[in-house]
Amino acid sequence: MKNAFARWKPVLRRPDRSQVVQSLKAAAAAIVAWALTGWWLAAPMALMAPWAAVALVQGTVYRSVRTAVQLVLMITVGTLLAAGAAALTGDTMIAMIVVLPLTTLLGNVAPVGGQGLYASTTALFVLAYGSYSAPAVGHRLLETLVGAAVGVAVNAVVLPPVHSQHVGRLAAALPRDSARLLRDMAEGMEDYDTARAEQWHRSAEGLPAALSELYVGRGWDSESFRLNPGHRLRRWTPAPSADWDAVWARVANRLLALTLTVWETASESRVLPLPSPRALEELGRLLSAAAEACEACGVIMEDSSDQEGHDRRRDALADADRALAAVKEHLHGQPPDAQAALGSLVADCQALLDDLAPGGEDAEAGEAPTRA
Repeated sequence: MKNAFARWKPVLRRPDRSQVVQSLKAAAAAIVAWALTGWWLAAPMALMAPWAAVALVQGTVYRSVRTAVQLVLMITVGTLLAAGAAALTGDTMIAMIVVLPLTTLLGNVAPVGGQGLYASTTALFVLAYGSYSAPAVGHRLLETLVGAAVGVAVNAVVLPPVHSQHVGRLAAALPRDSARLLRDMAEGMEDYDTARAEQWHRSAEGLPAALSELYVGRGWDSESFRLNPGHRLRRWTPAPSADWDAVWARVANRLLALTLTVWETASESRVLPLPSPRALEELGRLLSAAAEACEACGVIMEDSSDQEGHDRRRDALADADRALAAVKEHLHGQPPDAQAALGSLVADCQALLDDLAPGGEDAEAGEAPTRA
């Protein structure tokens, strides 16, 4: 048992607050739907109501409403086709042969996303259990409507989901992760080897993935305010502007290029040699200052009026500029291959500092795009 848990532990993660809340809401919606149809109305198809209610406690109120329309439509089509085929053929097997290909195709081609599956599964349940009389069809559709209404109502009234805080966390992770990578590079710049340089590049490859997650999160954030009657009552934090994404997309690309160049200088199979020890020392100072600038950008993102964060970034970029000038001094008198390697690193660092300078992510705050 212990070994089995150890194997599963890497893929298991602790649920966040929103997942717990939505799970409890789905369970509550199913209980309410069952109480209405199975206990109070004593409906013969009461299972349909909690089934629909669970499915419709979605990540946003808008998604719940949209999914409710799609689900009810697919269940209605599947039920009516199955009942009609059974009535015409008088044989369950023949009715399945006729209906299941049609409902499966309809579910795949109709613009209803994953709800298309309900057309064929509903038809299968109707035929398998023989519940295709007119009263049975009516009860099935009525209970589905009740469950859909309960699921949408619970999601809209009880802590309607808002995703702005999630976007803020994703946005804050970009400068934090960039700073962590730059600081690690700064500490190991004087004696890095192929393995460590490869590790830096692998870490840099995770930044575009984080950006993609942020883009998805922005979509959820925008959608969570649509048809949401209680979003003004929920605690939420404004997400940084889209300019923030553009700036950190460039930073991520710079770090990818920089770490690739460093990796190539460490590889024995490449022609780019390692820069001189003095140049590497200055590069370490530059990367350390760039890491400080990234951390300051994170502070500014949380509060653009924080003057201490702006001063911290300005001072860090000034230190980085001085270190960059010192690195450029080592370009003179180098062999062609060494000059090419160091020149590539200098170009990557120059571009990185330009991206970290005030401008893109401070557009909302009115700060001019200048360098200290």
